[in-house]
Amino acid sequence: MAKITLDNLAHSYLPDPKTPDDYALKELNHDWDDGAAYALLGASGCGKSTLLNIISGLLQPSRGRILFNDQDVTHAPTADRNIAQVFQFPVVYDTMTVYENLAFPLRNRGRPEQYITQRVQDIAQMIGMEEMLFRKARGLTADAKQKISLGRGMVRQDVNALLFDEPLTVIDPHMKWELRTQLKKLHNEFGHTMIYVTHDQTEALTFADKVVVMHDGRVVQIGTPEELFETPEHTFVGYFIGSPGMNVIPAKIDGAHAYVNGTQVALSGHYSTLDGKVEIGVRPEYARLTDEGGLPVNIRRIEDVGRHKIIRADCFGHAINIIANEGEEIGTDMTRVAFDAPHVNVYVDDWRIPPQDPLGKAA
Repeated sequence: MAKITLDNLAHSYLPDPKTPDDYALKELNHDWDDGAAYALLGASGCGKSTLLNIISGLLQPSRGRILFNDQDVTHAPTADRNIAQVFQFPVVYDTMTVYENLAFPLRNRGRPEQYITQRVQDIAQMIGMEEMLFRKARGLTADAKQKISLGRGMVRQDVNALLFDEPLTVIDPHMKWELRTQLKKLHNEFGHTMIYVTHDQTEALTFADKVVVMHDGRVVQIGTPEELFETPEHTFVGYFIGSPGMNVIPAKIDGAHAYVNGTQVALSGHYSTLDGKVEIGVRPEYARLTDEGGLPVNIRRIEDVGRHKIIRADCFGHAINIIANEGEEIGTDMTRVAFDAPHVNVYVDDWRIPPQDPLGKAA
């Protein structure tokens, strides 16, 4: 197991990068705790796989360092980093049986056959392949082969880190939940440092202790699922986490109030003068329709999704979403929306600004 440190790390696929836009990974400085389970979450092209391949040694960064337990491994080959990596698409030995595929990493390291047999049986049970152990990998379905890849990544107990690059893409949907649960169980049992790349927020939030949200080559927030939901540090986090995502509305800020087209919205703290692109962000869960106060809205449609209703509306020309309880009545006179002040976040140029007390100290 290892603490992983990103020290002034940046990477460009261009031979002579000159501007920040030339970098697939902008400068990163982070410590990832030994034994923690992280999910790297973001849209396609945001730099997730690039970062994972730098950690594993498949890619050399343009600048900066990677450290495992404070030891510089930036130029160390993958084999010397003692990691296991599972890729998006299955990588198996077709001429070997399932058993031989799972045993391969252990035999490579000279482990005793008795230990190998027990460990392979444990992993086969974990991935639901006990019945196929002595079948050749050739001819198996894509999701069965990917389960072998997952098993081979998990079979070693002595690795510094387990890296997963969207490993459930080809897995049957019915198996995804079970495999995520097994990965979490494996982490709880052995405490490996795990990094799991995905663009699926459900996978990230159910797997990880902490989620690393990436946008445009940057890490914009590292936090628990609760932190990402309650206090998104960047508007992208608010948009990407949650369904529907956070409402973001242009506003002016004056002390403990925001003003949207001149209409007042209460905030939970005081703010100093803010310059730049100023917006407020509030989750649909913390918005409610009302017949008085709040901001005027024009309801476009109501979607009943069983557990609750999603109200799609316009507010001064900006699309917003409101979540109402399943049994909640929505009257024709409910043409305004009110926000819960403690859950209204303020953003300048897409980054969250914490409130200040009257003395100007950060709250």
